[in-house]
Amino acid sequence: MSEYDLDSGPDPATVAAAEPETLDGDADPVHAVGIGPGNLDYLTPRGRREIEDADVVVGFETVVEFIADETDAELLTCGYKDEREALTTFADRVADGERGTAVLMGDPNHSGYQFVGKVQDVVDQPVRVIPGISSLQIAASRARTPMEDTEFVTLHKSGDISDDLQRLTTAAGDRHLLVLPRPFDWMPGDIAARLLEAGADPTLDALVLEKLTHDDESITRLSLGELADHAGGSGTDSTPFSDLSVLAIRREVV
Repeated sequence: MSEYDLDSGPDPATVAAAEPETLDGDADPVHAVGIGPGNLDYLTPRGRREIEDADVVVGFETVVEFIADETDAELLTCGYKDEREALTTFADRVADGERGTAVLMGDPNHSGYQFVGKVQDVVDQPVRVIPGISSLQIAASRARTPMEDTEFVTLHKSGDISDDLQRLTTAAGDRHLLVLPRPFDWMPGDIAARLLEAGADPTLDALVLEKLTHDDESITRLSLGELADHAGGSGTDSTPFSDLSVLAIRREVV
């Protein structure tokens, strides 16, 4: 598994995005499955089948715990500190002929490419992405922000996000914004403050959508200016919002 310095590069997401998938019938693929927003009603039948049929499943502990009862596979869980060990074990098992599935929250195409790239880096088989229902898609439905009129940016990744923030400040007011915040240094209040500094209209409608599809789902609706009052800090006690949040900022619809 390659060494990645997410501040100086290379970003493992570039491994996942380097080439399109190929339909190679001679090799059994490893699947990277988006499990949805956590409510298994939103796990697709295709994704469920690859989880059920796997011999070994790898993913972050907070993701694997959602699907643990859906499979008899051996579960390899990790955090950022021990993901190298878990992925190396996963690769060894797959190389020995076992059927492997990696699981990611939501849809791997929304914030998941860094992990997809790390999986792809360690296995010799092709990696096939099985999209899931993302909290982003649920948020777009709740906030009524059609994707074709929306600028989507994920900050929920490691490394430099200055270009992502620039995309938001450029689009604010002209397009709806859907943002996956980064716990806990770039939460909804911090994003709102940055947009205001760049000249965004403080009266824009902002919605913080938390724990979407779960029993304790909530939506907080504020103006962009009011949301910016919650800027600052870098821990759980510095924001009223959870790490399972999506920020929607609506442009004025005439």
